[in-house]
Amino acid sequence: MAVASRLTGMHPQTLRKYERAGLIRPSRQRGNQRLYSAADVRRLRRIQYLVEERGLNIAGLELTLAISDRLDGVGPDATRAEMQTALDEVGGMSRDADGVAPDGSLERPTTRQPSSSR
Repeated sequence: MAVASRLTGMHPQTLRKYERAGLIRPSRQRGNQRLYSAADVRRLRRIQYLVEERGLNIAGLELTLAISDRLDGVGPDATRAEMQTALDEVGGMSRDADGVAPDGSLERPTTRQPSSSR
């Protein structure tokens, strides 16, 4: 963890927070020591950019990285249909995060809290 911390400039506690959130999954060595791959360090740098430059919080990171991972998974040799399916799924991810169903309706009804009278 110390090496990843130095490479990214992130505090070890921050690395653990991202691991707990499921944004990064370093492999483990005997003694439970975390081992970060080059891909893990690249992902941490992407996270760092999204947090510091774009102001995303954990929920924003989860959505952004899920979308990015899905689109990366399609690959450059994807057919038009495969790309369209991935784009449709990505569109669904962002609507789900906003509480909007695919048909455009609200998934969670909004309720107003009664105002307290004094």
